Amino acid sequence: MTGNEGRQMNASHFVAFDLGAESGRTMLGTLADQRLSIKEVSRFPNGMINILGHLHWDIFRLFEEMKQGLQQCASELQGRPESLSVDTWGVDFALLAEDGTFLGLPFAYRDARTEGMMAEFHKLVPREKLYEMTGIQMLPFNSIYQLYAMSKANSSALQAAHDILFMPDAFNYLLTGNMSSEFTFATTSQLYNPTKGDWEDTLLEALGISRAKLQNIVAPGTTLGTLHESVTNDTGLEPIPVIACASHDTGSAVAAVPATGKDWAYLSSGTWSLMGVEMTHPVLTEQAMSFNFTNEGGVEGTFRFLKNIMGLWLVQQCKKSWDQDTPISYEELTRLAETAPPFRSMIDPDAPSFLNPPDMPEAMRLFCDKTGQGAPESHGEIVRCALESLALKYRVVLEQLRQIYPHEIKTIHVIGGGAKNELLCQFTANATGLPVVTGPTEATAIGNIMVQALAMGYVNSHAEIRQVIRNSFELNSYEPRESESWERAYGGFTDMLAEVNHAK
Repeated sequence: MTGNEGRQMNASHFVAFDLGAESGRTMLGTLADQRLSIKEVSRFPNGMINILGHLHWDIFRLFEEMKQGLQQCASELQGRPESLSVDTWGVDFALLAEDGTFLGLPFAYRDARTEGMMAEFHKLVPREKLYEMTGIQMLPFNSIYQLYAMSKANSSALQAAHDILFMPDAFNYLLTGNMSSEFTFATTSQLYNPTKGDWEDTLLEALGISRAKLQNIVAPGTTLGTLHESVTNDTGLEPIPVIACASHDTGSAVAAVPATGKDWAYLSSGTWSLMGVEMTHPVLTEQAMSFNFTNEGGVEGTFRFLKNIMGLWLVQQCKKSWDQDTPISYEELTRLAETAPPFRSMIDPDAPSFLNPPDMPEAMRLFCDKTGQGAPESHGEIVRCALESLALKYRVVLEQLRQIYPHEIKTIHVIGGGAKNELLCQFTANATGLPVVTGPTEATAIGNIMVQALAMGYVNSHAEIRQVIRNSFELNSYEPRESESWERAYGGFTDMLAEVNHAK
């Protein structure tokens, strides 16, 4: 019997904090006999708060929610958890003073202060040079542009900051009192050079930011310390290890893809859709840059070669607008979309007008009017427009991937909460012409937990992580349908994208 087999005789428990832009969860994972079960211990809302016209995250309220989740874990378990770990959404960061106190609430990436900053920064560091150094896609809310906006505004908080901590690193600091920067998240900042394997000094100099403000980079699976005494006192837990998982939530989600071989692409589906492949090295070519693909860190030194797509944010914001009059469930919206006429109108999900409009349904109607289409009117028509447009955009990204990825792509694995939207999953199969395998829906929390299990010696490799997940969770599959109508729609969609891009 191996050491791991001996340890599997008894169930082992791990706590995952999975913090997204809409909500956070405390998840308890139990590993026994090479099978994982998970339980949601607590769920709490998250959202941007408007303070004097700027959008922020209430990091302290979230931390209190996390401590309450730990209290619940302590009361439920007869034994203590083996460890805990935190993953969050990307790019955002906190600023800390020399004495370790927070210099205000972190800004949210959808805050308008970054408008125009990308073009301004590219005057200092050309787009081509920036991509060559970082391999990160150009998005206006990337950490580098947020920092540049603060620098240009002579932010007193940035000037006073002794340390910059990205969101999961900030929570790890609150849990342990120790500072570090986890690899998968560091890569999303557009400050990390994957060729050098370190922060890029040229970019820090362009920003006027001292390298000393950034932390040492650690790999997923690193033990960061144990729970601080203040946390153990508040929660009743012993000082258990705090592990760095793949702390960018997509990094944890991709770690949980239950696939084998290399003939697949992943689609992490939630507020954002992130579609790509797993690579052993970053792709820094001119073609990758022209397609605006990104190279983000993964588990065991891999890179997630992917593209961000706006995702179910479109539907979430429509629901938010409609709920002001009469609340309506996501299930009902999907049912209405299913019965709405197909291909009545299409949008580019990634148009800047959809980043954070005050009224998403109106923004979608306006886009359709400007592009000479009949604007969708009913709830069902609008949601169907969003879902069909997302599926068609996935096809665009798939065709770009095929030009770069050296292996044939035969299957798309959809993970995350969007895997529960059966209509979108079927549309994805129809649009791409590929079978779609869905699950697990809780991929981010599962990846978080399994990296902890790897760090603590309960599994031996990333391949074994994926085997445990295949053993543990039911997967669903969707075969392509209505290929002719979707092929015609794809032609119209790409023509519309070409016209929109030409008009810019």
